[in-house]
Amino acid sequence: MKSISKVGFIGLGDQGGPMAEAVAERGFELHVWVRRPASLSAVASVPHGVHDSVASVAAATELIGLCLRDDDDIWDVLDGQRLLENTAPGTIIVNHGTGDPSEAERIAAHVAQAGAVYLDAPVSGGGPGARARTLTTFAGGTQEAFQAARPVFEAFSDTVRLMGPVGSGQLTKLFNNALTITNMKNAEDVLALAAEVGLDLPSLIDTIDASSGGSAALRSLGTDITPALAEHLELLMHKDIRHFADAVRERGARPDEVLARGEAGASGLVEAARLLAGARG
Repeated sequence: MKSISKVGFIGLGDQGGPMAEAVAERGFELHVWVRRPASLSAVASVPHGVHDSVASVAAATELIGLCLRDDDDIWDVLDGQRLLENTAPGTIIVNHGTGDPSEAERIAAHVAQAGAVYLDAPVSGGGPGARARTLTTFAGGTQEAFQAARPVFEAFSDTVRLMGPVGSGQLTKLFNNALTITNMKNAEDVLALAAEVGLDLPSLIDTIDASSGGSAALRSLGTDITPALAEHLELLMHKDIRHFADAVRERGARPDEVLARGEAGASGLVEAARLLAGARG
């Protein structure tokens, strides 16, 4: 498979925008389509071509990155907005969002029928990681497609791994999210107790973060997660932990205990964020 030079990107949100920007910074020819013109501000500082349709992006590029909300949005872009109809044979289509591993397999088979190649390559690190170019990319697909796409992924990631065939990227991301969400429950419980006994919560988080009790969940509560953001994240966490449980059950394992802790971690996020906001004054 030849090297990639022309990259399309659809989904210039808080995470996708900096990812697309990083791709152009790395020297790839960037092509974008947006629903709202205001979204173009994410790539205003780098060279890019703006298209009036998804189909036009598909016709102009060799790899197309999709950073969308869920699997339904992927199907809409592929068929409803005629992406597949306009891709050249061998075009690599990449889903950077989080979804169902089995659905990734169905999407890959559909993409293959059109002569294109599918990679599920969800990322971890959120908007801050995208802006710092330190995302982790978990990929599922063929070795050949992964190696062709890898230079693009490395533009916005400091860790890039092929985890197995299509679906493996999504499965890995769901396990990552399950650990994050259950760790959030641990952090919420411990911080609530710390507040009860009168410890200074920001100082506690800073100190523990440099110690054996530190975690990404604790750190994000101390820095990035505001009460307003927590309300949004709670919904995403509930969705992700249920995706995780469904995927595990499909493969014959029992997720009940992890699911319960994850649901509790998601449900306690807003209260924990308010507690930390109050402690910061």
